[in-house]
Amino acid sequence: MVPAALTHQRTVEAVVIGGSAGSVSALGEILPGLPKGFPPVLVVVHVLPSSPSLLTEVFSRRCAMRVREAEASEPIERGSVYFAPADYHLLVEPDRRCSLSIEPPVHFSRPAIDVLFESAAVAYGVSLVGIVLTGASRDGAEGLRAVHAAGGYALVQDPATAEATIMPSAALGVVPGARVLSLSALLAELRSLTETL
Repeated sequence: MVPAALTHQRTVEAVVIGGSAGSVSALGEILPGLPKGFPPVLVVVHVLPSSPSLLTEVFSRRCAMRVREAEASEPIERGSVYFAPADYHLLVEPDRRCSLSIEPPVHFSRPAIDVLFESAAVAYGVSLVGIVLTGASRDGAEGLRAVHAAGGYALVQDPATAEATIMPSAALGVVPGARVLSLSALLAELRSLTETL
């Protein structure tokens, strides 16, 4: 069972976030509100492989945390946001380093949310937070199931507030016990983690 709130029960060591259509705007309401020393955040946004991602440039100017594009074998550190590069799956190794893969797309996407979430669930277990945002595919649903099964916290953007409802609705169909929150409530929930750090 997912706790009612991310309060003083467990230390959270990492956050994984995934989204597609509308998710850049959604991330813009979450990431800039996180404090400098927050646990690491790893993010998959579906981007076209032919289009270099400008996400790191956009969010670096707005965030207290360091924002970077993930690189293979780099340690995952507190105070950093890691975006998956275009056309690469982003994974978390058991020793909590980034890994990049060119394995086939999942749900027609590379990077895929499921790939990140499933690998992070193995690496972090109960100390992981998984968040599925707005999007127009089912990617992220099975990944959130893995987070939940490992004892982590499963959070989903309220489909009523999502630009595209398929992704959050699919996640809730697979993990009905996930907490459903607006973007402002998601930020407040994440910021509450700092009380335990």
